[in-house]
Amino acid sequence: MTSSSTPGLTRFNTAEDDEARTALRAVCASGAWAEAVLARRPYPDPAALLAANDAAVAALTPADLAEAAAAHPPIGRPTPGDPASAREQRGMADAPARLKAETLELGLAYQERFGHVFLVCATGLTAVQLRDAVRNRIDNTPEREREIVRAELGKINRIRLAGLVEAPGGTADRPPTDGSPP
Repeated sequence: MTSSSTPGLTRFNTAEDDEARTALRAVCASGAWAEAVLARRPYPDPAALLAANDAAVAALTPADLAEAAAAHPPIGRPTPGDPASAREQRGMADAPARLKAETLELGLAYQERFGHVFLVCATGLTAVQLRDAVRNRIDNTPEREREIVRAELGKINRIRLAGLVEAPGGTADRPPTDGSPP
């Protein structure tokens, strides 16, 4: 460990593989991503963990990306009981009903076209920006959209990993992963 290590990173580095894997799968549902990040432990500092995320995301196959995207809720419908999901989609919370409905409708059209939920790093975006993001991407080719999804997933993972290693308990507001209700 270096002096730039955090208690959360130390906890992650020293956790049993199954516990660390569970924490990683709460960050990103892709098994391939979790195994790639897990394999590079221990991390000397958060920057090394974020670099491992970037490399793991870059290596994901289309099937791995689909697995990761499947765990994300539609924009405007954060996962009930998941404070991280609600925080990430905060921009939609107070949006007018009409804007929410339009965004959900666009999201469904996107999902029908691409076969997966619209994935965007929603942290810090307003409801209008989220709606416009779907509008701007819905006409992309599947290949172009897959690369945008890869980039957005990388951003989401970085935010969640930072929360994981900075959180006092190392949990970053994750819902229970043992099947119990949140």
